[in-house]
Amino acid sequence: MLKKRISKIFRSIIKLLLPFFFKILIKLKLNRRVINFLNEKSYFSNDSHNFSNLINAILKDKKLISLDVGAQGGFNSDNFFPVKYNKFFNCILVEPIKSEAEKLERKNNIIDKALWSSKGKKVIYILGNRLGSSSMYKLDTEKLDLHDINDKEIEKFKVTETVEVECDTLENSLKSLNINNLDYLKIDTQGAELEILKGIGEYRPLLIKIEAHIFSMYKDTPAWTKLVDRLNDLNYVLIDFKQIGKHKTRVPAEMDMLFINNFYNDTGKKKIIDNLEKFKALLLIFGQINTLKLILKKLKIDSTDINKYEDLYFN
Repeated sequence: MLKKRISKIFRSIIKLLLPFFFKILIKLKLNRRVINFLNEKSYFSNDSHNFSNLINAILKDKKLISLDVGAQGGFNSDNFFPVKYNKFFNCILVEPIKSEAEKLERKNNIIDKALWSSKGKKVIYILGNRLGSSSMYKLDTEKLDLHDINDKEIEKFKVTETVEVECDTLENSLKSLNINNLDYLKIDTQGAELEILKGIGEYRPLLIKIEAHIFSMYKDTPAWTKLVDRLNDLNYVLIDFKQIGKHKTRVPAEMDMLFINNFYNDTGKKKIIDNLEKFKALLLIFGQINTLKLILKKLKIDSTDINKYEDLYFN
């Protein structure tokens, strides 16, 4: 009881002092840097939990089947969730740039074709000094300023070569590997996300992480709203987003977005209930504790094993 009272008093004092600290940060031109730092730390606050034992108990011997489209650097190369959870996944990696595909761990299934809405051939514009920004769309240098790219950095965004690659759909590629179900889908393909989703067929992953360009640095890419609309049509709801990189506007130029099956309708509810263990594991891995508690409550599913964990993001 005393501990709670002291904690409450301490929080009240901090609230009183914050406006003064903020004025100092403004004067020192540090306000955004401090806020961005705290936002980043807050976003990943649930990483301090270790759900490994709980996930082991939930999944038993099952593995989460994942498809990583744009797998340069390997699975979960951006450390979007703690690497301690990588062991719970069986990974299929998609990397059409031959030199990069050869660097990937061979213990994983590797698709060395590009994914698209149909089978055929497409050109990839390679940025040799910034391979992660290579795309099937031409770069629009006039829009780099929205991404806060300065004159010195522009040199890295020059196309150094073009490569023609074989393309196939997501559905065809998974069927060729005899993969019938997909639990986690990540797409980071510099503007090609919508075209890839058009080829998803009947696959309905439990969780999708997708990169969306609010202000695309590429020419003729579809608006990010079309990407969200497509996922809505596929019966997904957005549960989280995180800004990527620098930007000049008050909204991020790029974002990572997380989508799950729509738990408000019967189709989404059935998908979650039929794959409950994997669904719970995925939301724990991605730190979505409150969302998981809410969904389990709506579905009238016991959540005793989850309730003891606090969602630190909301602290």
